[in-house]
Amino acid sequence: MEREEFLEYLRRGNPVTGGSEMHLLMHELAAEALKETSELNGSYHEPEEMRRLFSKIIGKPVDDSFSMFPPFYTECGKNIYIGKNVFINCGCHFQDHGGVYIGDNTLIGSYVVFATINHGQRPEDRSSNYPAPIHIGNGVWIGSHATVLPGVTVGDNAVIAAGAVVNKDVPKGAVVGGVPAKVIKYIDCEK
Repeated sequence: MEREEFLEYLRRGNPVTGGSEMHLLMHELAAEALKETSELNGSYHEPEEMRRLFSKIIGKPVDDSFSMFPPFYTECGKNIYIGKNVFINCGCHFQDHGGVYIGDNTLIGSYVVFATINHGQRPEDRSSNYPAPIHIGNGVWIGSHATVLPGVTVGDNAVIAAGAVVNKDVPKGAVVGGVPAKVIKYIDCEK
């Protein structure tokens, strides 16, 4: 299977059986991502160079308005899609096999985790992977140490509190927090 075909296979949420040929492809992507992220994380880079290195990790260009504070971690990288005017703080980990889509004007706090892979619950199925994409809308703010789980969509202008574990979709304009995250209130996005 060609790489782009495999990445699309993952974005569609198709399973990958542990020990299979596709599972080996996942490990090849991880080795490449580890090499590329070590280049980004290994020393200070001016913003233009940081964007070039991040673009290499994700396999597509990012807008000149993109900024981040490394280190940054991923074991795939090629299923990350970044909008305009996005900021990613230090220590984030995007497990993006299933696809991570980030809208414009989004702020991502330090040590945020996007996890797009689940494993089988039965012991004999634990090495199998079940991907599902994460979609982050426009104008979203994600607080530090939050975790967003597979298949979650976060609506425009939502806020995810620091340390929240988001296992369900977040409505537009909602502020969510806790473990698991629950709606705390809604913000008036029309002002």
